[in-house]
Amino acid sequence: MKYILLFILFFSTLNATKISDVSNIVGVRENQIIGYSLVVGLKKTGDGTTSKFTLQSISNMLKAMNIDMNPIDIKSKNVAAVVVTATMKPFARQGDKFDVTVSSIGDAKSLEGGTLLMTPLKGVDGKIYALAQGALSIGGLNSRGAGSESHPTTGVVFNGGFIEREINIDLFHQQYATLSLKESGFKNAVGIQKAINHFYHTQVAVAMDSRSIKLKRPQNRSMIEFLAEVQEIDMNYQPKDKIIINERTGTIVAGVNIELKPVVLTHGDITIKIVEQKKLSKPEGSMSVDNNLVIGLNENEVYTKEGTTTVANLVRSLQKLGASPKDIISILEAMKSAGSISAELKVI
Repeated sequence: MKYILLFILFFSTLNATKISDVSNIVGVRENQIIGYSLVVGLKKTGDGTTSKFTLQSISNMLKAMNIDMNPIDIKSKNVAAVVVTATMKPFARQGDKFDVTVSSIGDAKSLEGGTLLMTPLKGVDGKIYALAQGALSIGGLNSRGAGSESHPTTGVVFNGGFIEREINIDLFHQQYATLSLKESGFKNAVGIQKAINHFYHTQVAVAMDSRSIKLKRPQNRSMIEFLAEVQEIDMNYQPKDKIIINERTGTIVAGVNIELKPVVLTHGDITIKIVEQKKLSKPEGSMSVDNNLVIGLNENEVYTKEGTTTVANLVRSLQKLGASPKDIISILEAMKSAGSISAELKVI
């Protein structure tokens, strides 16, 4: 397996960013909708007779058209049962079109060339919000030839969905609105509060907690104008230090400036001591990686210049000592548990 180690520079200093990049407006969001239906017109690549629910669905559809057919007598392989999923955008209106994703739930071999029958799409409350119908596209190729092979049991009906029921969000008549930070933090919440109040020269924003900032609309602006201005205001934002680990692929993504406390660690055949010094020692048999990092191969010690004991330097040292990405991941997880690493460690 090929492993990847990535180190991305995250500055610990404050960065100027727009409020819209780091927060959402509470109540203004997308909504997921779902439905069940049939895809017809397949070229003998549909569900077989073992998919009983498909045969029952065909029978029910024919019965609605005044054709009484026992599911046992249906032998067609040109039909497939599918689940249809889509996302309703905020403020979607009746008649708006959108794309829908169609996925086989039976044993169909391919949905290529099929047509999705009219499908009611429901929200989590069980109400129908949209309908979907149309010709399916699976993209790419489903046979030998130039180009990449498609995934034949999932397809898209482009502009195949139609909004039937609107989700009413009345912002215009509201006097108050709430911003929700995408990543909670008291410092950033206060930063947004200060930036907005400075922009309007009055107290219109109040940080309620580490994630929520309540806004009061100024008298001389509508709520839409107010929110449009607020989202474009620049603020000083400090992202959290993170180490992202994907154990399946061996990928590590971390900031080069994430500090760690000097530590002695043992993992398998690897035992090293990390020493922070004002002036770097260079014992016999040592290897200088750069001006801030020296590896003492004979003493199994890593010397770092004061203020440069970071996760990036640790990983570089471990690589030089022959540690595999899997070993490095285990070491980072153990160091986080021991409190040597203060940054958030997220395993995906």
